[in-house]
Amino acid sequence: MASALWRHREFLKFWAGSGISDVGSQVTALALPLIAALMLHATPWQMGLLAASGSAPVLLVGLFAGVWVDRVRRRPVMIATDLGRALLLSMIPLAFVAGMLRMELLYVVMLLTGSLTVLFDVAHLSFVPSLVTGEHLVDGNSKIETTSAAAQVAGPSLGGVLVSMLGAPFAVLVDAVSFVGSALFIAWTRANESLPKRRDERAGVVAEIGEGWRVVIHDRVCRALAGCSATTILFGRMFNAVYVLYMTRHLGLSAVGVGMVFATGGVGSLLGSIVAAPITRRYGTGRTMIGAQLAFGLIGLMVPLAVFVPEIALPMIVGSEFAQWMALLVYWVNAISLRQAITPDRLQGRVNATYWFLAGGARPVGALIGGGLGGVIGVPLTLVVACGGMLLSFLWLLLSPVRELQAMPTDSRLASSLGIEAS
Repeated sequence: MASALWRHREFLKFWAGSGISDVGSQVTALALPLIAALMLHATPWQMGLLAASGSAPVLLVGLFAGVWVDRVRRRPVMIATDLGRALLLSMIPLAFVAGMLRMELLYVVMLLTGSLTVLFDVAHLSFVPSLVTGEHLVDGNSKIETTSAAAQVAGPSLGGVLVSMLGAPFAVLVDAVSFVGSALFIAWTRANESLPKRRDERAGVVAEIGEGWRVVIHDRVCRALAGCSATTILFGRMFNAVYVLYMTRHLGLSAVGVGMVFATGGVGSLLGSIVAAPITRRYGTGRTMIGAQLAFGLIGLMVPLAVFVPEIALPMIVGSEFAQWMALLVYWVNAISLRQAITPDRLQGRVNATYWFLAGGARPVGALIGGGLGGVIGVPLTLVVACGGMLLSFLWLLLSPVRELQAMPTDSRLASSLGIEAS
C-alpha cells in the first residue's frame, strides 16, 4: 500500500536526515565556487581543478568503498561519514577567520569530502533494503529522490540568500551543521541490519571487487541497468559539454534564459520523483522503465531542432528540459529499486559501487568527446549525436528480461529467477 511508509517511523527518520543533508549540500555546491572565484580570484584552470577534486573520488575510491560497506554494518558508516564531512567543511570558515583560506585548502576539502560522500552514498543505497521491504522499495526511493530533487530547486536559492547574508565561508558552515543533523537522524533510525558474515580473509580486496563486477557484468538484468545508465551518462555529458554554448551562441539566450532552462529541469526532477511510484503501480515495472527511458531520448531531440524555429526556441528547450528530467527520474527511481531488490544483501555495497564507478567513468569521457566533437563538427551536430546516443540507451532495457517485469521482485525466489543468487 502506497501510504504505508507514512506510518513507517524508522523510514521517516532516515528520510528526514537525507533531506536535511541534501539541502545543505546544495548550499555548499554554490558557496565553494563563489569562494574560489570571488574571494581567492581563481583562474579557469584552478576552477577546473576544484571541480575535478570533487568528482575524482568516484574513480579513486568507489570500488574499495563497496568492499568496505559489505564488510560492516551500513548505518555506522553513514553516521561516521556525515560527521567527517561536517568536520572537514567547518575548516573553511575557521581558515577564513584565521586568514589562512587558500585554493589548496579547497582542493583538499573537496577531495576528502568527495571521498566520504562516495562512501556515504554506497552505504545509503545498500542500507535502504534493510529499512524498507521489497514491495515498498519504489515508494521509498521515490520519496528520497523527491527531497533530493526539491533540494536542487530550493537549495541554490537558499544558498544565494545565505551567501549574501553570511558570506560564502559561513554559508558552508550551514552544510556542516546539516551533516550533523543528518547523522543524528540516522543514529536515531533503527533497522534490522545484521553484521555481515565473515568471509575468507584470503580472498582479498581485489577478489571481492571482482565478485561485484561479475554480478553486474554477467547478470542480464544488472548488465542492462548498468549499460543503460552508462550510455545515458556518456551521451548526456557529451550533450552538456556544449549545451550552454548552444543556448547562448546559437539561440541567443541570455544568462537569465539559461538559468530559467536549468531551473525548469529541477522542477521536472521533482515532479518525476513524485509520480514514479503511482506510474509504476499502474503500468508495471518493466513497461514504466522502458517507456520513461524512451521518452527521455525522444524528447531530447527537441533541443537541436530548436535552431530551425528560433521564434519558439526557448519554449522548446524549456519544455524539453522539464520533460526529460521528469522522465529520467521516473526511470531512475525504478532502476535503483530494481537493483536493490535483486541484489543479495552481502553484495549490495559492491554492486552499488560498481554502478557508481561506471557512471563516474562515463562522465569525464563524455565531456571530453563532446568538447572535441563540438570543435570538429560544430555544436548543433554534436547535440544531434548526443541525443541519438541517449535515445538508443533504452535498447539495453528492451533487449533484456526487464521488459518482462510486471512488479518489483520481493523475495529471493524471484531474485534467483532473474539470475542472482540470494545468499
